[in-house]
Amino acid sequence: MSQDARLDEEQATQRRARVLGMDYLDTSQLAEKPLYKDQLTNQELYDLKVIPLRLYDNNLLFGVTTTTSQQSMTNLKQRFADQRVAFTLISDTGYRDYMRLYDPPKQVVYHDIAITQAADKEQVGQISAMLEQVRADDMLAYLVAQAHRLNASDIHIETAVNDVRVRLRIDGVLHPVARLQPDKYRVLISAIASAGNVSTGSNEAQQGHIAQKVKMADGNEVDVNVRLETVPTINGMDVVMRLFNMDQAMYTLEKLGLSPAERKVVDDIIAKPTGLVMVVGPTGSGKTTTLYSMLNSLNSEERKIITIEDPVEYQFEGITQISVHSKEGGNDASFADKLRAVLRLDPDIVMVGEIRDMDTAKTALQAALTGHLVLATFHAGSAAAALTRIADIIGQNPLFISAIRLVMAQRLIRRLDDSLKQAYTPTEAELKQIKEVVDGLPEGIERPKLEGLQLYKPGKSDDDPFGYKGQLAIREQFTMSEPLRAILQDPKLSVTTQTIEEAATKSGMLTMLQDGMLKVIAGETTLDELYRVVG
Repeated sequence: MSQDARLDEEQATQRRARVLGMDYLDTSQLAEKPLYKDQLTNQELYDLKVIPLRLYDNNLLFGVTTTTSQQSMTNLKQRFADQRVAFTLISDTGYRDYMRLYDPPKQVVYHDIAITQAADKEQVGQISAMLEQVRADDMLAYLVAQAHRLNASDIHIETAVNDVRVRLRIDGVLHPVARLQPDKYRVLISAIASAGNVSTGSNEAQQGHIAQKVKMADGNEVDVNVRLETVPTINGMDVVMRLFNMDQAMYTLEKLGLSPAERKVVDDIIAKPTGLVMVVGPTGSGKTTTLYSMLNSLNSEERKIITIEDPVEYQFEGITQISVHSKEGGNDASFADKLRAVLRLDPDIVMVGEIRDMDTAKTALQAALTGHLVLATFHAGSAAAALTRIADIIGQNPLFISAIRLVMAQRLIRRLDDSLKQAYTPTEAELKQIKEVVDGLPEGIERPKLEGLQLYKPGKSDDDPFGYKGQLAIREQFTMSEPLRAILQDPKLSVTTQTIEEAATKSGMLTMLQDGMLKVIAGETTLDELYRVVG
């Protein structure tokens, strides 16, 4: 409580004492606070709502609050009949401060979460019991700190009939870490909603952002910086918190894991001053990280860079970032409206957080044709599917064919821990799978030798029970080649994902399955992990 708020409370208590005809004492001004633990038990102090303040020469002074009953004071006079008992009014905060001296809160020991091969019931119980003891702000800070320590991407809080499950997504896989009782969940969700500026009573899905520093009970300071997604369910409000890494130095092309061929294409494309670059994939596939790595590489004093995002995920120096809050049926400006306004500011490079409608798509393409480099994300299952979806949105317009420079699709798979992985000889069925994919590699791509091939499976240790360490991206990308232009410009041809993918592979594109299979052969991941992600 702030000093001003405490002063206001003490003044209100003093006024109340005058009305009741009682003495008043400001306990915050006491230099010493002796404890008289022999007079009443802690439970009696809680039940009676009184504090023994002073005992001298057979005089016993009790501090009472406005909620202390007259019956309690009468009983105390009868109980201590051999002493002169008096009462003085104190504030509720003064009472609570004294109770923390009589009944100090138990010291909370924050246990680190360990991710085990199976859901460890003992650990989930231990973490759950620990969270029941701490403040709501500390719960949030603890979960965020542990998520960062374990390199998790998300924190999931999911309501059920009897309790609430807390899980962390690590390397794309969810792991249970705690279960909360409904009362504790309501306290936590209120703190999250207040910090993220969302409503706990809303019947609609909401988005928010929490950016604050929390000093926990053990003295540690945690930087809580998360994107908030909420949705009402039949049991309450479910929450997903996406963690942000605000280290700008982490977002470079070197850290994207591009192959030399992929890197050359990207360098050539983003070095040109115009055109549209689309990065596509499902939620959580690293699209925004890829675009920001491109932007960070282009960020210089000579260029004006503006982003339009819903919401702004990472804040970068040297880049003008605009947050667009889209609400269905609301009056907020659309992406397309904001994009048109941004183009009047004469930017060199524009990033559109997501192309989601025809108006935004057309405006982005027009910007790409009129001297701007436009970077955008788009939801599609593959690079070819992105092109057919754009064609569906805006029709077979020859202008968009000229505007698009690069389409990149990606997904994230778990990387094997090199210190634990174990070599094995693949089965005939596995070799057949691998050979079918390798035989389909485009011309110009060196085919790996399959004779005597050794694959790898994950090992495990106490520190790493799953055998994976981090994630890597599998990608497919293409530029607008002549075969692709011919397909897209021919009104007689039906533009399908299959025809586009066939033309792209003939022009040298590796599919995500092929790219992933080469990584399996190189010992970077496993067949099971590849097919888990690609399908």
